[in-house]
Amino acid sequence: MAIEAAEVATPRLSLADTDINWDRLDKTRFHVIGAILFTVQSALIHPTAVVKTRMQVAGSGISQLNGLSVFRHIIRANGIPGIFRGFGTSAIGSLPGRVLALTSLEVSKDMTLKYTQGLNMPEATRIGIANGVAGMVSNLLSCAYFVPLDVVIQRLMVQGLPGTRSFKGPVDVVRKVRKAEGFRGMYRGFGLTAITQTPASALWWGAYGAAQHFIWRGLGYRDDLEKKPSHVEMVAVQATAGTLAGACSSLITTPIDTVKTRLQVIDDYGVGRPSVMKTAKALLKEDGWRGFYRGFGPRFLNMSIYGTTMIVTYELIKRLSVKQA
Repeated sequence: MAIEAAEVATPRLSLADTDINWDRLDKTRFHVIGAILFTVQSALIHPTAVVKTRMQVAGSGISQLNGLSVFRHIIRANGIPGIFRGFGTSAIGSLPGRVLALTSLEVSKDMTLKYTQGLNMPEATRIGIANGVAGMVSNLLSCAYFVPLDVVIQRLMVQGLPGTRSFKGPVDVVRKVRKAEGFRGMYRGFGLTAITQTPASALWWGAYGAAQHFIWRGLGYRDDLEKKPSHVEMVAVQATAGTLAGACSSLITTPIDTVKTRLQVIDDYGVGRPSVMKTAKALLKEDGWRGFYRGFGPRFLNMSIYGTTMIVTYELIKRLSVKQA
């Protein structure tokens, strides 16, 4: 009796619920629930982004400190609001971008799965390719929206540091940047972001899809078996796959992210308008090759936590948004 009660209390799910495709989703619920849960998730990891950005931009005074010391420095100087600088702009400004990103991600994955159906390739490879294509398409479309938002948020995060300006708020950032550089000033780092993050996004989603497939099969689960995973097992597997993908991504992309961040927020190195090459040379001159890994600790933590919390949140959103029969 006790065993039967436990089974009722913790219902098990079909293995198909680990990969819910676009045609099974209630689109309105998907976007509303997604907006709420992703805003909460962003709030949890925003302080690590502030620490990482300040370490990448600041001169020797802060850049030589470790992440925890920078966190304490911000708390002492600005209190709790200091580690949440730019969050309001990020939370509100990200809502339209998330709709664009989530829709393009799911639609492109669904289309790729349909086009590759019946091809002579291992299922893990097919899933990895579909997820990779989806990540690439979603990132390319999202860049057009998120790069200007990123410029605003990061300038709010680092204002007051050497080489940066002070702003009264997001609108003031947009006004001053456009006055100084025109519309293209809002797209500083766009090319670098698109060229580097698109393959990284494809790699992340592809690795996640393939890793999840391998883990389920390694645990003995198959689509055609009655054996079903519990909610706890599903979250554990998805979190593990997300953590691995996020950790690997941070290792590969930190040098590029450091150059991009400095390019977006520092206005003058004394040699005219910054460029990718000027920014990279200035960073190399300041700190040598290790300078490209400024903020690696917080970024590694940020990407690992982000990979885990994002994918667990995302998969939960999809399960909550399945069309009712």
